[in-house]
Amino acid sequence: MDNTLRIAVQKKGRLSDDSLKLIKECGIKFNNGAGKLKANSTNFPMEFLFLRDDDIPGYVQDGIADIGIVGGNEAEEKNKDVDTVKNLGFSKCRLSLAIDKNETYNGVEDFEGRSLATSYPKILGDYLKSKNVNAEINEISGSVEIAPSIGLAYGICDIVSSGSTLLSNGLKEVEVIYKSEAVLLANKNLSAEKREILDRFIFRIESVQAAKNNKYILMNVPNESVQQIIDILPGMKSPTVMPLADEGWSSVHTVIQEDDFWEIIEALRGAGAEGILVVPIEKMIL
Repeated sequence: MDNTLRIAVQKKGRLSDDSLKLIKECGIKFNNGAGKLKANSTNFPMEFLFLRDDDIPGYVQDGIADIGIVGGNEAEEKNKDVDTVKNLGFSKCRLSLAIDKNETYNGVEDFEGRSLATSYPKILGDYLKSKNVNAEINEISGSVEIAPSIGLAYGICDIVSSGSTLLSNGLKEVEVIYKSEAVLLANKNLSAEKREILDRFIFRIESVQAAKNNKYILMNVPNESVQQIIDILPGMKSPTVMPLADEGWSSVHTVIQEDDFWEIIEALRGAGAEGILVVPIEKMIL
């Protein structure tokens, strides 16, 4: 089926929810009823496979799936021969070292000659090697946080979001070794037809991402302040300026980035802008 792009998505969990939300925001319709392991889009040449997240990199490498969405930590740990074609900006977390909350921590050299429990032996091993630290790595598949309290390891290396799980198990985070977010992987040998579908999918993703990172603003500005307002605005291109019914006033429209929003709004108000409206953007085609 060379005219259909097969995508692997985690079958449950936060990463699955965020991945499917993004796909739906891209206008791709599908029915993933409870317990279904496969689904087809009704309006885009895409077939869905719902899998365990740690299986996805291998499935993409082997061509069972053409593309897949996984956490960057899983992609790095599995180290499969695939292309990472897009960082997706959601499901962010970090892989950290943690020890008993009552222990004193002086630096990563404290792990020299000690044992660490983790589900990510490759990432941890690479990190320790980069720091010239020799430690024993015990690979376990779950409940990593309990390892120090039962004497299995001095410390752990595990995924951290808020840190509440560490605290509830009497641990403290002492070192961040890897920062992760969801990524889009692709098989290295996609046909030209599937590559074209993937490009269309990435175009939609980038349009959704751009919309989330920007706001559309409208404001009323005294004519004598228009140039000052334009100088403040960092919009994509020159802003739109239209005369208002009230003589001496204009309406200025532009797009600004979310990260700069409050600083720019304060500067605009200081320059005389009034009646500032902020409108969310659903899609943004660059």
